[in-house]
Amino acid sequence: SKAYEQVQHNISILRPGMSFMDMTNEALEYPENEYRHYSLQYHGVGLCDEYPAIPFTWELNELSYDGILQPGMVLCVESYVGRRDGGPGAKLEEQVLITETGYEVLSKYPFEKHLLR
Repeated sequence: SKAYEQVQHNISILRPGMSFMDMTNEALEYPENEYRHYSLQYHGVGLCDEYPAIPFTWELNELSYDGILQPGMVLCVESYVGRRDGGPGAKLEEQVLITETGYEVLSKYPFEKHLLR
C-alpha cells in the first residue's frame, strides 16, 4: 500500500544530526491534490502530534521551525493515504528511536502483509 511505502521510506532516511527541514524535504509524500493525508509526516510521542511536528513541504511557512535529530529522540512516523473522493484509505504509524548510528523501530509486531495490498 502507499501508506506502508511512505512509512518505510520515511523511516529509512532518519539519522542523528538530520535537520527537521531535511526530514520534510527528503520524505516521501504523495500529491496533496490527489490523496487525503495525515496532518504531519513525523511528530514526537505524546498525547497528540507533540514536538517536533514535521510538516509536509506544502505546509512549510515562515512559522515553521528547524531543529536537529538527536540520539535518544523518539518519533512517530505517520501516514494516512486516502482517496480524494472519500473512498477507502490506510492509516499506519511506527515509533522510531534515533540512535547514535541511525534508528531503531520500537514496535516489534510486523504489519500483516495480506492487509497491505
